[in-house]
Amino acid sequence: MRRAWRLPALFLLTGAFAATGSALGGDTAMTAVFPVLFVLLAVIHSPLVFPAPVPAAEAARRSAVDGRPLVYWRPGCTYCLRLRLRLGRDASRLHWVNIWRDPAGAAAVRAATGGDETVPTVVVADRPHINPDPAWVRRQLPPRR
Repeated sequence: MRRAWRLPALFLLTGAFAATGSALGGDTAMTAVFPVLFVLLAVIHSPLVFPAPVPAAEAARRSAVDGRPLVYWRPGCTYCLRLRLRLGRDASRLHWVNIWRDPAGAAAVRAATGGDETVPTVVVADRPHINPDPAWVRRQLPPRR
């Protein structure tokens, strides 16, 4: 769990140092901009942006029942973030497995990718797709009821 928050914490620390440096240098505008910018970066790269993760076994079970894709991801992954942001509200219609929290999910990704933990790995109808286009993922969603 701590590993998921390292990058956001680093952004917050960097923003604090940058703001302090600007304040000491007398640049009040940048003193105000740096904290906002780095807090935004921290939030975007945190697990807070993603829908609540579920264990791999539960996500696979749910996916088999409702036909929705399963997404293996990890915090700090820019490709995962791109997928999440491009899906918008549709992201909540997928089943998300954080491979840093779930060893079974990490093992499933390694099995699908030949030993690497390449994410996002999207599983549709028991077939893995590594770093697919977000528009393609959206087309794989079943119609809304």
